[in-house]
Amino acid sequence: MSDSNTRTRERTNESEQSDEREGLDCPECGGTLISDTEHGETVCSDCGLVVEEDSIDRGPEWRAFDSREKDQKSRVGAPTTNMMHDKGLSTNIDWRDKDAYGNSLGSRQRQKMQRLRKWNERFRTRDSKERNLKQALGEIDRMASALGLPENVREMASVIYRRALDENLLPGRSIEGVATSAVYAAARQAGVPRSLDEIADVSRVEKSEIARTYRYVVRELGLEVKPADPESYVPRFASALELSDEAENRARKLLRNAKEQGVHSGKSPVGLAAAAVYAAALLTNEKTTQAAVSEVADISEVTIRNRYHELLEAEQDIPL
Repeated sequence: MSDSNTRTRERTNESEQSDEREGLDCPECGGTLISDTEHGETVCSDCGLVVEEDSIDRGPEWRAFDSREKDQKSRVGAPTTNMMHDKGLSTNIDWRDKDAYGNSLGSRQRQKMQRLRKWNERFRTRDSKERNLKQALGEIDRMASALGLPENVREMASVIYRRALDENLLPGRSIEGVATSAVYAAARQAGVPRSLDEIADVSRVEKSEIARTYRYVVRELGLEVKPADPESYVPRFASALELSDEAENRARKLLRNAKEQGVHSGKSPVGLAAAAVYAAALLTNEKTTQAAVSEVADISEVTIRNRYHELLEAEQDIPL
């Protein structure tokens, strides 16, 4: 016990001495001391005097030349994440009944592993709150995948749901409803919004419940969610319709002109974006139809026609 304490104190003293040396000046010229971790030396940046050598390298003892090799050689787990109910800190037992060399396990070993999986799963979700969180985060991941949302949005949605659970906002509301509203809010906060219809298509709850739960969660958690910008929908619509960069930039210009003229006020941002993309395609002589834009944007052709005329009128009203 005393040897262990002694070693701990020695390591602490070494690190403290190293930190002290970092802050000291060179004994020869008074220059700044820096640590050269590659060579294990502390040297003066001005005169080059080696003040200390053979310091301990606390990095890995192996080298990797690409990300795949780095993953293979690394002996540490993945970073913690809010997208898993236990933040990724628990043990995962693979479902394949094979050993480290890829050989199949014997019958007794398979039975043993099955029992271990069962108990491991029970220990991972010890109470109702963790079971709730596990179900909700799985639902968030499913919807985000279906909507093509990036990982940062999934992480943000998971944090919003955790806050709602901690604030006791779930009683009287379904897990799926709160999870869906978290995805909707996170997508808007991250600047990659999805329309309520798109969210409802991948959710297991009705559109009206999503809207009601979303307003409740935003109000109770004090989330700062800005109104959706029509321009944020343009890249996705243009990409789905295989339009050029010229058409995409033209659509953005149409929307900026509409904002200056106040045409966007009270209008659906999805409808404005869809009409701008359609108008830009015609103005740049690229082939597309109202039906194709309607299918991509999940909005009616009538809305596209109405917004289309309004955008062109706003364009004409701008003084040259």
